[in-house]
Amino acid sequence: MLLLLPLLAFLFMSLLVTAAAMALSPGAAAVIQRRLGELRLGSSAPIVEQPSRAQLLAETAKRLGRYAPTPASEIGKLRRRLVAAGYRGSEALPVFIGIRLGCAILAFVVAMLPIWGPTNVGLALGAAGLGYVLPAMALARMERRRQHRIRLSLADALDLLVVSVEAGLGLDQALLRVGDELAFAHPDLSDELRLVNLELRAGKARPDALHNLAERTGVDDLSSLVAMLIQTDKFGTSVAQSLRVHADTLRTKRRQRAEEKAAKTGVKMVFPLVFCIFPGIWIVTIGPAAIKIIDVLFAMNE
Repeated sequence: MLLLLPLLAFLFMSLLVTAAAMALSPGAAAVIQRRLGELRLGSSAPIVEQPSRAQLLAETAKRLGRYAPTPASEIGKLRRRLVAAGYRGSEALPVFIGIRLGCAILAFVVAMLPIWGPTNVGLALGAAGLGYVLPAMALARMERRRQHRIRLSLADALDLLVVSVEAGLGLDQALLRVGDELAFAHPDLSDELRLVNLELRAGKARPDALHNLAERTGVDDLSSLVAMLIQTDKFGTSVAQSLRVHADTLRTKRRQRAEEKAAKTGVKMVFPLVFCIFPGIWIVTIGPAAIKIIDVLFAMNE
């Protein structure tokens, strides 16, 4: 078993070098662009601009992600999470897979360096696992932050929808108008509403477009709004009155969430108080007295 560890480490490093060489080597499109640029150097055509460092890193991560084996079920989950985080491009998935694999390889290489002491393959594999998990944690955090921004912007969007519908606009035109008005204050929700309007213009039914909106964002408040709009459209009730009632319900839920967070504040403050503030208070208040008592006791012993 001990003899297999160096062999496995050698095979892993060989695969690592091969993958890095394949990822960093220029692709066919890049070679063609370079040759065309060389041919046009003597002509009056504009020279192709060199890609930036971020574009080079993204291209390297995309190439690395294409060679990484990923199950189909995990691909679907990752695509949904990337869409919920705001990355809807076709290249977002291979770039993320490449970043995750690159972080794992980098963590393994750093852990295998001799500056940390004797080489430990188990520790290096643990570091590689940590580097593989960290991008997923960062993606989950970005997804939650975007959902929180969308949740906070729903109140303003509902007010604008009520005003637009009561002014005589249809629901589709009202969604388009609200998306344009919220472009500066709430760009995340504005992009989602514009995408809904693009789907409607492409010929998709309104319930399907609204269902896609709820699935893309994953926000519960937006899902309830979509369900209310679909039911209103199905039963033919007043859209403005339904939106006004839903806006009142949404504000009540926001107030209840704020009250819940305020009630949890006392419990959350226990740990900082006990571990950060109380030790300093004890040192400041009891420290001088304890030093004085120790001096008196040593003087009595002498």
